[in-house]
Amino acid sequence: MKKLLLITLAFTMSYAVNAQITTPQPSPFSKIEQKVGLTDVTLEYSRPSMRGRVIFGDLVPFGKVWRTGANARTKITFSEDVTVGGTSLKAGSYAILTIPQADKWDVIFYTDYESSGAPKELDETKVAARTTVEVYPIEMDIQSFTISFDDLTTSSAVLGMLWEKVYVGVKFEVPTDDAVMTSIDKVMSGPGFGDYYAAAGYFLSEGKDLDKAKKWIDKAMAMNDNPRFWQLRQQSLIYAAAGDKAGAIDLAKKSLAAAEEAGNADYVKMNKESIAEWMQ
Repeated sequence: MKKLLLITLAFTMSYAVNAQITTPQPSPFSKIEQKVGLTDVTLEYSRPSMRGRVIFGDLVPFGKVWRTGANARTKITFSEDVTVGGTSLKAGSYAILTIPQADKWDVIFYTDYESSGAPKELDETKVAARTTVEVYPIEMDIQSFTISFDDLTTSSAVLGMLWEKVYVGVKFEVPTDDAVMTSIDKVMSGPGFGDYYAAAGYFLSEGKDLDKAKKWIDKAMAMNDNPRFWQLRQQSLIYAAAGDKAGAIDLAKKSLAAAEEAGNADYVKMNKESIAEWMQ
């Protein structure tokens, strides 16, 4: 009997130790991975909610350092060197600290990203970059603190922060053009179809030397025995941008015929619209 009681007690204690109740976090963790140009950017943060509270000027006091979220410090990681507010940030991870005011925020990229909470005092030796941004009021309440990647281009993005009726945006720039130009210069000594095609497309999208883009796309297509309708479409766009409307129309007609044969309605429509535009 005594042995049975001991076994029962051991089982009960084991169950009590191992039993766990899992509940949702009040400020759930979020992780966003965003490609900006050729740079990988990763953002990790926790998202507190309003829950009927006044946020800025109360829960988040004006003029004091905020960890810009909840729980651990908000962390951002760049795969390449970037520029924020004219200051160069080396590739790596940073905490995003902020000092909110009613009309502006100071946004600080801080090298100590592993600590929790906001530092009582900023260590200026750990401030990698600091910039001041304007507060934009919005009409509706944003219930959960949100950070987004806005206004994406090949060379920049805006890190948007929204909560309550407030939006602030921090622009950062990435070295896409330097990387692409270095790559183009490197491979042009012995480029193939893909190299010429990609280089020409980049020059078109970035408004660079269109005559050079035209030469490169011609070289690319000369290496292609069976160009597809989207490749002919790209060639026609480069011709048009370079001012050769007649050549662009001829290529667009070839792309149109190939798109009709392939049953691609989108390219049929785009080519017809371009031909009509270029014939004016």
